[in-house]
Amino acid sequence: MTVKLVTCLAFLLAVFYLGYRGWKETREASDYLLAGRRMGPFIMAMSYAATFISTSAIIGFGGAASLFGFPLLWLTFANVAGGIWLAMVLFGKRTRRMGLALDSHTFAEFLGRRYQSRFIQGFSGLIIFLFIPLYAAAVLIGICRMTEASLGLPFHWGLVVITLLVAVYVITGGLKAVMYTDALQGAVMVLMMSILLVYTYSILGGVVPAHQALTDMAPLMPEKLKAGGMIGWTQGVRFFSPIGLTLYTTIVSGVGIGVLAQPQLAVRFMTVGNDRDLDRAVLYGGIFIPLLPGVAYVVGALSNAVFHQRFGKIAVDLVGGNIDKVIPAYIEMIMPPWFAALFLMAMLAAAMSTMSSQFHVGGSSLGRDVCEQTLGLGRENSIALNKLGVLATIAAALIWAFILPESIIARATAFFFGLCAATFLPVYLLALYWRGMTRAGAVASMLGGFAVSMLWMLFIHEKEAVELGLCQLLLGQPTIVSGAAQGSGAWLLQWVDPNVAALPISLLLALAVSALGRKPEPGHVAHCWQNL
Repeated sequence: MTVKLVTCLAFLLAVFYLGYRGWKETREASDYLLAGRRMGPFIMAMSYAATFISTSAIIGFGGAASLFGFPLLWLTFANVAGGIWLAMVLFGKRTRRMGLALDSHTFAEFLGRRYQSRFIQGFSGLIIFLFIPLYAAAVLIGICRMTEASLGLPFHWGLVVITLLVAVYVITGGLKAVMYTDALQGAVMVLMMSILLVYTYSILGGVVPAHQALTDMAPLMPEKLKAGGMIGWTQGVRFFSPIGLTLYTTIVSGVGIGVLAQPQLAVRFMTVGNDRDLDRAVLYGGIFIPLLPGVAYVVGALSNAVFHQRFGKIAVDLVGGNIDKVIPAYIEMIMPPWFAALFLMAMLAAAMSTMSSQFHVGGSSLGRDVCEQTLGLGRENSIALNKLGVLATIAAALIWAFILPESIIARATAFFFGLCAATFLPVYLLALYWRGMTRAGAVASMLGGFAVSMLWMLFIHEKEAVELGLCQLLLGQPTIVSGAAQGSGAWLLQWVDPNVAALPISLLLALAVSALGRKPEPGHVAHCWQNL
């Protein structure tokens, strides 16, 4: 315990030093919101990846891998292809150049100025502020489950302590402090996950024996999972089954596509000074991503084999059904004590890097996009207004963390990613690549995508519809397709992610309304495209 506390203290001192450095270099709104647009490729890439990959990926999705097994590795492929290559190549350079031409400081401001619409900026900022605390709460829950298992710190106390630690340097130092600390935290995470992968395979006798051991355990798959479509941890899952549709439409495609429209990631593109830095960042990010979620998913699946050899139980049974506890239990019960101390530091890094960015983008969305730019409040002191916005985002995330149920990390993360894709992705993509995209098309796309996503969640998607109970209250049944014949296409819709319907509708609305409506002002379009 003493070693763990000393290790964590040393790490926190390094983090607060970098936060102090960010505070010293923050003098203007552009410093607080965009790190002065002068970040190098390594810091930008590490900050981007550390923001993208957090305890929600390592603890939450690692725990999900203990249920779904190796098929979850498709998400790693989607993370690399979408979150790194497509994001930086297809979106990164054009976002940086157009953002500079429009003098945009936030993702919502970028959209608002591209379409010359205060409504778009205000609506985007409000959606981000309202829903990013849910994602931040998932990350916070992940690290608090880790400190609960490692330090014995009561879960609810951990929520408060970790939140306060992150709040100190985000509120004071802005995006410079966030990105400096992200770079350190990302490096720590890479080292720890590399050790975890090698040690896990060594326990099971190597790669081939480990995978064979897990394959042979297929008969131990819980009956509930078999009924849902699971075949085995290495054998996979039937696609047209409740678990198959959840895995591939919500977790793999929802998160894999949704990453392209994440406001806390898109703003990173506007922090570098030139395109060459973005090209270099692709290399750093391409190495970083597979080493973090990829390792978590592999170890999460293999934890079943290790736990069964040591204790005669599979992972979900060992942790009493709460999959958010699988990775923390594995670290404490299987890994050597010295690693547990260092891994706790890595998880602090993962949580703090993502939460700092979430708090920052939520605060700037409320402070700059909603209050300052849309409502015209507090323009004489922009930095102070953004700090108040950060404080409000932190408070909302803490409240969510207290009230969310168990085994929620992966679900909350997937929900936010999917919502961002439905609301922002078509508008964002077409802003960069289609001169004919109009303000009316953007408004219709955003409102339509958001509305379809929320309605699907409330009345069709089984997980949220049952828990929220609105469909039961209004229509007298859990979902509107609950009465369909079991196994039919209508019945299976309960497990299809809202994004499958919302994203195409959002895109079609953008194209149709823009094609049929009044064309955008040529002078403004030329100004947006001047550097592309």
